[in-house]
Formats: sequence, C-alpha cells, structure tokens
Amino acid sequence: MKNSRSKPFVIGISGGSGSGKSTIINEIVERLGPEKIAVLHHDAYYRHRPELSFEERTIINFDHPDSLETKLLMKHLVQLISGEKVEVPIYDFAQHLRNSKTKKISPCQILIVDGILVLNDSQLCELMDLKVFVDVPSDLRFIRRLDRDINERGRSVTSVTEQYLVTVRPMHEKFVEPSKQNADI
Repeated sequence: MKNSRSKPFVIGISGGSGSGKSTIINEIVERLGPEKIAVLHHDAYYRHRPELSFEERTIINFDHPDSLETKLLMKHLVQLISGEKVEVPIYDFAQHLRNSKTKKISPCQILIVDGILVLNDSQLCELMDLKVFVDVPSDLRFIRRLDRDINERGRSVTSVTEQYLVTVRPMHEKFVEPSKQNADI
C-alpha cells in the first residue's frame, strides 16, 4: 500500500556502541512527534542463526558487518521511501536469535536509520539525506554499554567486558571509527 506523501527525509545516525544514538533519537521523536517519525534499528537485522547452539551464538562477532543483513535493511528503507509498509525483524539479544514476530513500520515524513555500522555501507549512505556520527570517548561508551547490556540484555559484567575487548573495540577501530568520514555532522 503506497501513501500519497512526498519522499521522506532520511537521517542516518551512527557512532560507537553506547555513544548515545538512542538518546538522540528519543529526543528527536519527542520534539517532532512520534507520528512523523519511523526508526529502523540496524541491530534488528542481525542474522538469524538457529542452526547454531546458544553457546556458538554467544561467540559471534556482532560488531562485524557480516553479522548483519544490511541488504534487507536497505530493501525495507527503499520500500518505506516508496510509500510501502514493511515488517521489520525483532531481535532477541538474550537468545541471540530473531523473534518469530515482526514489527510493522509505516511510511512517514522522517525515517531514521541507526546503528554502529550504518555509515559503513556506501549504498546505504546514498539513501540518506543527513548522516550523523555521534562521537563519544571510548571509556564513556564502555560504561554505558556495560550498564545497558547488564540491565536490558541480561548479560554479566564478565561477558560484556570480554566481548568489548575481543570484538567491540577492535571492530570499532576497524569499521565504525573510519565510517565517521561519511558523516555530514
């Protein structure tokens, strides 16, 4: 079903894990009104890997671009830009699997695409009207991530710290930090 509105304004918001992307998005939604904005979270597009055991899924490098279905995100973004509704995956961070349910997103005036790697993909960047990189010192990002993963995702201090040292920080340096050059702000 297509809408009769003009093309939506697409904002890409990136930055390291724990940089404050969600806080910025929440502020934009609060100020402009939720009826005007739809948000596509890149981390809803983590690959569904039910063939792996839980233990195997816990060691996946979730900070590498290959862990995400960015092509599906782009397909959904193009559909929304074209005025079509989409059904977005819902990812269960405790089980490291997609939920069987999806979230319906309707076209609107402003589309926000967020995630640590949304400015890493040049084709995805081409779909954005404004690209924002939230630049925050790594120690503050780690503290925020630790708090979030323990309180919202049921993780332990040890598992969050180990993941940060083994994958989050190296992938930030390899993929996220360089993507800052693609930002407008």
